[in-house]
Amino acid sequence: MQEFTAVTGMVLKTIPVGEYDRSVTILTKERGKISAFAKGARRQMSRLCAAANPFSFGTFRLTEGRSSYHIIEAEISKYFEGLRTDFESACYGSYFLEIADYYTRENNDERELLKLLYQTLRALESGRFSSLLVRYIFEIRAMAVSGEFPGIPEEEETDVSTRYAVSFITGSAIEKLYTFTVTPKVLEELGRIASLGRSRVIDRRFKSLEVLDKLQVEKLK
Repeated sequence: MQEFTAVTGMVLKTIPVGEYDRSVTILTKERGKISAFAKGARRQMSRLCAAANPFSFGTFRLTEGRSSYHIIEAEISKYFEGLRTDFESACYGSYFLEIADYYTRENNDERELLKLLYQTLRALESGRFSSLLVRYIFEIRAMAVSGEFPGIPEEEETDVSTRYAVSFITGSAIEKLYTFTVTPKVLEELGRIASLGRSRVIDRRFKSLEVLDKLQVEKLK
């Protein structure tokens, strides 16, 4: 009898394979980031059609092949539909998925980053917070989780409230991250700190971030 492996996680990205299949990257609690093959997922009536989409979070039953896993079935508990129907929210969500994909590895303990990603997408979808605040919190905490946050640059003059916010973002429980708002001044300073940190530790360009930056420029016109 063929053995199955059950994992809980979120789909980070998918790539079409052939006429009907998909290659899926899933960030899981049990095995870090894995690649899985979803046979027939591009068929309209496939039971894997919805599960093989970015943002889908749930339990996946897999078999293990030579170079990747194969998804046999999936039980999705959260689709984040709200992120799929709004272009700007979709761009933010896609950026967070790209960051998670950048930082994570197979067979690493990636539970903290998975939890951060899940809570961030919930905050984004809720609409109760500024999308920019959600972004800066995620960027700073993702760097901290990965042990790469350089801290507030010494040359930066920052408000006391900003320093408190950074301390809270890097040190509090992930479940409590999205429980506060900030003044426009603090938001601007958090953005500068996140941008400087990102430029120092991340050596990659993100397509979704380029789109977001263009959207922000359009808003300022």
